[in-house]
Amino acid sequence: MKIKEIGEKIKIGIDKIGFAMPKYFLDIRDLAIGRNENANKFVKGLMQSEMSIAPVTEDIVALGASAAEQILDEEDKKNIEMVIVGTESGIDQSKASAVFIHNLLEIQPFARCIEIKEACYGATAALNFAKNYIEQNENASVLVIASDIAKYGINTPGESTQGAGSIAMLIKKEPRIAVINDESICQTRDIMDFWRPNYSDFPIVDGHFSTKQYLDCLTTTFEEYTKRYNQDLSDFDAFCFHLPFPKLGLKAINSIFAKKVEKEEKNKFLEKFHASIIYGKRVGNIYTGSLYLSLLSLLENCDNLKAGDKIGMYSYGSGAVCEFFNLTLADGFKSHLRNDRLNDFDNRKQLSIKEYEDMFFEKIILNEEGNCDFSNNRFIQESDNAFVLEKVENHKRIYKKIK
Repeated sequence: MKIKEIGEKIKIGIDKIGFAMPKYFLDIRDLAIGRNENANKFVKGLMQSEMSIAPVTEDIVALGASAAEQILDEEDKKNIEMVIVGTESGIDQSKASAVFIHNLLEIQPFARCIEIKEACYGATAALNFAKNYIEQNENASVLVIASDIAKYGINTPGESTQGAGSIAMLIKKEPRIAVINDESICQTRDIMDFWRPNYSDFPIVDGHFSTKQYLDCLTTTFEEYTKRYNQDLSDFDAFCFHLPFPKLGLKAINSIFAKKVEKEEKNKFLEKFHASIIYGKRVGNIYTGSLYLSLLSLLENCDNLKAGDKIGMYSYGSGAVCEFFNLTLADGFKSHLRNDRLNDFDNRKQLSIKEYEDMFFEKIILNEEGNCDFSNNRFIQESDNAFVLEKVENHKRIYKKIK
């Protein structure tokens, strides 16, 4: 390894970013009709339009590996020294999903693979871990994956904010998309706004309390950030937020602006905000990945960003841990992103309410030998992703590469 000169500072950040979602979606208006609700409660009240629906064959491992497969080449796989998955949809109480993903992607064997949990904050913690590692091992790369399936149950208050998907980010020195800067502030509060006990299939949520805590954590953390680093709103060009639903992001941006900026200046930020929710409006909540899907949506859909622009990032995980940090866009970042991703959304298959309920809430049912075979499942045949869960054999999950 090259020894750095004293005082030399390398730039570390996001070099590549990929996104995978299931083939299927539910129109939020159909959900409203099925639950005898006015569609505006979801369309305007949440600013949501669609939800990605994952079949049992596309869990967090299949989605996470598929997101990473889109962006990694053979050279990347040789240089990755760590795989970190942030998730709150773990498939095993002991074995990390990162271990499965490491094998599926055929990453070189001398790598550390772990899973991080703190509600929706896990992937941000992973970025910190990755950055610190590369500072000490500058030629290494770290693969950070945020993979989750948000599921609340039929006819529950949270049902309209469900979703499924995975973001994969390759973290390395001299990144081609965005540099992760050193300035950051975290805050922890021991609160019960959203949690999922081991005995429950679905989370327990105090929605109004959680929204209040999300916004109060943002304003107090951002205030502390501006004090410690002598910065203010004028130092930023755009903001991205964790988005359980897009309307909460709008409340967030309004809460930090208050009366601190002129209307014209505020409108510039709002224009970028609306670019940042384009994907989230059609995916729904993906927990650990929601903030980074917001970032991807902003970068791929906003024409008013340039190299050197600073993006404020607000990460929130219920329970609660939050962090405000920032990224600086790299030279030529646009050339390392896609400009046709909306085609992926348009090519998905729309489900009826009945199909959604049958698919999203299907459980793995094992026979006496601990086996369950999905190999002839039509969901596998229709999938647009690279990996699927093919079967469970003797209680062991078996994944298959299909593309």
